[in-house]
Amino acid sequence: MPEPNIVIVMGVSGSGKSHLANQLARVTGWAYAEGDDYHSTANKAKMHAGIPLTDEDRAPWLDALHQILLGWHRSGQSGILTCSALKETYREHLASGLPSLRFVWLDPPRSVLAERLSHRIGHYMSPNLLDSQLATLEPPVPDGKTLHFDGSAGVEDEVAQVLAFLKA
Repeated sequence: MPEPNIVIVMGVSGSGKSHLANQLARVTGWAYAEGDDYHSTANKAKMHAGIPLTDEDRAPWLDALHQILLGWHRSGQSGILTCSALKETYREHLASGLPSLRFVWLDPPRSVLAERLSHRIGHYMSPNLLDSQLATLEPPVPDGKTLHFDGSAGVEDEVAQVLAFLKA
């Protein structure tokens, strides 16, 4: 069985993860999981209150996301997951046992992120947590397994670049 394409679209809140992942899933027909859907009620309440999550808060969430990725891998199913994946240790945990896993890092300027978050309606993530997320973010090291976007390209261009990256 050929190795499935499994990709995590990562970045801080407001970076455009869900938008890109939805478009990528639409074009490819691959499975798609929105990482935010797997946060506990307690985590969502903390974030809504503007309280940053700790590593301990995130651990069960990362475990659940890892199980989704492993399920896709074991069944030979290609898939797309959105996840902030802010720290290298989080990315290592998510990638454990998944040799073909790739990351797409969305990294628009802070001003763009703040503008997007100020207009977001109905999301539990407080815009006040942007600086906390940016402070926590450990940028991925260039390793050939991560594609980096700065937010200057349109989503159609990004989808095409992701597909080319996965074929390379």
